[in-house]
Amino acid sequence: MTVNETLLEQAKAYDSGALSELYDSYAPQIYAYIYRRVGDAGTAEDLTSDVFVRVLRAIQNDRVWQDSFQGWLYRIAHNLVVDHYRRQPSAPDLELDETTTPAVEENPDKNIDQALARQQIRQALHLLTPEQQEVLALRFGEGLTSKETAAIVGKTVGAVEGLQRRAIAALQRILTDRGTP
Repeated sequence: MTVNETLLEQAKAYDSGALSELYDSYAPQIYAYIYRRVGDAGTAEDLTSDVFVRVLRAIQNDRVWQDSFQGWLYRIAHNLVVDHYRRQPSAPDLELDETTTPAVEENPDKNIDQALARQQIRQALHLLTPEQQEVLALRFGEGLTSKETAAIVGKTVGAVEGLQRRAIAALQRILTDRGTP
């Protein structure tokens, strides 16, 4: 049994140290995922807390993960984000994390061009379906595999890959139509 498997078994047995360690290990990436989806730090913090409250309730009710603990966490986070947007009048946003963009040179013209390109990409992402936004967020924002993404969104690997292809093609069309290279 690996360290992670041992930790998960201890968490199932309500070991507070194991639960704390799992929280410390997974909360930052769950927060980052939620933040990219909602674009608001306070909301992301609240929803991240809700994810782990649901994990504790599930453990108490003996309804725990079957295959992948990480996939299960992302699925809970996904559901909470969906519920959050169902309560909101506007469509979900997929924010690009500015820290993941390449460092800009000291050339002001290049900085302006890059900022405009990021803005155009954000606007184009808003035009995608929520499912396409979700798949792109998980695949490229979180770096998950097609299989992991499929488990989280409740679709087959083929459906996820199809959504990803259509989303990328749609982004290309939108950006081309707007004159963005």
